[in-house]
Amino acid sequence: MIDLVRRHGVPAAQLAIHMNGRTVAVTAGGVTADAKFPVGSITKAFTASVAMLLVADGDLDVDDRIGTYLAELGTEADSLGGMVTVRQILSHTSGLPSSFGERLAAVASPRQYLRDCRELTLVQLPGVRFSYSNVGYVLIGRIVEEITGMSWWDAIQALLLKPLRVVPSFVVWPDSQHSADSFVSGHVVNEATGTALPVAQTIRVVEAPCGALALSATDLVAFGHAHLTGCGDPSVSAPLDAEAFREMRRPVSGAEPFGLADGWGLGLAVFRDVDADWVGHDGTADGTSCHLRIDPTRDRVIALTANANTGSSLWEELVDELRALDIPVGDYIAPELTSQIPAPGDLFGSYVNGEMEYAVDAGEGGEATLSVDGETYPELILHEDWAFSVRQPASGRRILGGRFLRDPSGGQVSGIQTGGRVAGRLTNSTCSS
Repeated sequence: MIDLVRRHGVPAAQLAIHMNGRTVAVTAGGVTADAKFPVGSITKAFTASVAMLLVADGDLDVDDRIGTYLAELGTEADSLGGMVTVRQILSHTSGLPSSFGERLAAVASPRQYLRDCRELTLVQLPGVRFSYSNVGYVLIGRIVEEITGMSWWDAIQALLLKPLRVVPSFVVWPDSQHSADSFVSGHVVNEATGTALPVAQTIRVVEAPCGALALSATDLVAFGHAHLTGCGDPSVSAPLDAEAFREMRRPVSGAEPFGLADGWGLGLAVFRDVDADWVGHDGTADGTSCHLRIDPTRDRVIALTANANTGSSLWEELVDELRALDIPVGDYIAPELTSQIPAPGDLFGSYVNGEMEYAVDAGEGGEATLSVDGETYPELILHEDWAFSVRQPASGRRILGGRFLRDPSGGQVSGIQTGGRVAGRLTNSTCSS
């Protein structure tokens, strides 16, 4: 792994592998095996696991409307609380937007966040298709707090981490009484010069259930192993039950996370491989890239933590090396790009997901471009299956950008799915192909 770390300019990394009944961990960059890395969205898998423990105890039903637990969201049929279920949020099929964007800075409290949620516009009807949402997991965190009477921070430690003997760090705390936890700093790597610059974590307190955990690779392996076998130390807390987590691995119908994974369960992504399905989650915090994979059929768990934005490319090479060692790690393989087709005129225009705006325009040379909140990806090409590719601005490589969605009744372009998020059609432009 040391060669991979150097090749990708990653200052520090940890790799932990559990197989054949034992766990082996290696580190690079001078960190210890117990150093904590901000694991970003892998936190969502932990939040979902706590929710499923409450389901196992009979305190929560995944098919309940969320207004049952969060009265601020309403219980009327046309209210957010009356339309969306816990299952839909856990599987990212709720239709909720990805985030509040800059408006979140004005949120003073979780209660205010809930009140603001009542004014959100869904990007699609609940249960229609997959669209990754941080907002949904903030709501799951609030449901955990309402049921347990504890803060999310206390609940995740008491119900899940203590039985695993995992001592976490947190990127943010809800009050000033807690001093800042110790965790490894993230870095942004300039690929041209190889220089790695440290960056601060910017997650807000209210978003903690989405991405506030900092853990080691061995912590992630302990969590993954619990999903398969159930474990825990009765002297610390009640042991965990693997049955409580089984449903998390079952793909939800309609949850097609194009560009992220092959399927999605209740808090865990599904990655198909030739001989077995793996589950897990990826996490990107500020300047970190972390990955967790679980093989339910062979009791194998693999975790990587890396403190640079280039950790994702390190992971891709690591997967290839592990497969060469006969460990066929499940990972998302982007579909091959088919033949190019002309871009119809109704492709051009604006698409929105919450406060995130995507614009498809005609560039100076007449080629189509994609702009994501002001960052332009040139040379958008439409392919036969309505997937599209673009040029990556930094590297110039052609990459899969996402796919366009069409209204099944009339065939018109109704949205765009990129990075696992759906943005609905806002306007048409006068551009044509």
